[in-house]
Amino acid sequence: MDIEIKDNWKGILQKEFDKPYYKELISFVKEDYKNRICYPKDSDIFAAFDNCSFEDIKVVILGQDPYHGEGQANGLCFSVYDGVAHPPSLKNIFKEIEIDLGTEYPTSGDLSKWAKQGVLLLNATLTVRAGMAGSHQKKGWEQFTDAVISKISEDKENVVFLLWGGYAKKKGAKIDKKKHHVLTSGHPSPLSANRGYWFGNKHFSKTNNFLQSKELPTILW
Repeated sequence: MDIEIKDNWKGILQKEFDKPYYKELISFVKEDYKNRICYPKDSDIFAAFDNCSFEDIKVVILGQDPYHGEGQANGLCFSVYDGVAHPPSLKNIFKEIEIDLGTEYPTSGDLSKWAKQGVLLLNATLTVRAGMAGSHQKKGWEQFTDAVISKISEDKENVVFLLWGGYAKKKGAKIDKKKHHVLTSGHPSPLSANRGYWFGNKHFSKTNNFLQSKELPTILW
C-alpha cells in the first residue's frame, strides 16, 4: 500500500511529511487498511489534493470525517462516487444551491467537478474504519490538515473558506481574515438544517460574488 500525495503538493508539505507524528500516522493507516475495511480506498485518500492543486485553490470547504458506509467516501468532503445515493448532508447542500442559485438539483453526488475548478474539499480526518465514525480521529490527521489550512492562509490570498458547523469553525480559527474571506453557518446535516441553521446562508452566491469582486473566475456549482 502506497500512500503518496501528488507532486504539486509534495514540495509544499514536505516539512510535514518529515515529522515523526506523520510517519506514525501513515504507519497506523497502513496497518488498519491491511487488517480492516477502511474508507476511502487507498488511492483516494489524497483525492482532495489530487483534484485541486495548491496554485488553483480559490475556495476551501472543511468537512470532518469521510463517510463510513460502503462505497460512499471518495476522498472529497461531502462527496460520493457517481451513482451513489446522496447522503443527507449532501442533499441539503444541493437543496441550498437550488434555492440560492435557482439551478436544478444535480443527479451526481461526485463533487470532483468543483475540485477541478479550485475548490479544496478537505476533511479534517482523511480515513475511517467501515461503520465506525471517528475511528481514525486523533491519530495525526487533524495536525496534518491544520498545517494545510495554515499553509493556505499564509501563502495565498483572497481564498474563500466555507466553515459549516462548530467543528469547522474551530478548525478554521487560525485563518487570516484580513487576507481571506471566511463564511460561516450551521452544518448541512438534517439536525442543524432543520433547526434553521443551514438553509438560506447563500454561501454559493456569496462565494462567487467575492471571487468576482477580486476579478477571479467564479465556481460553477
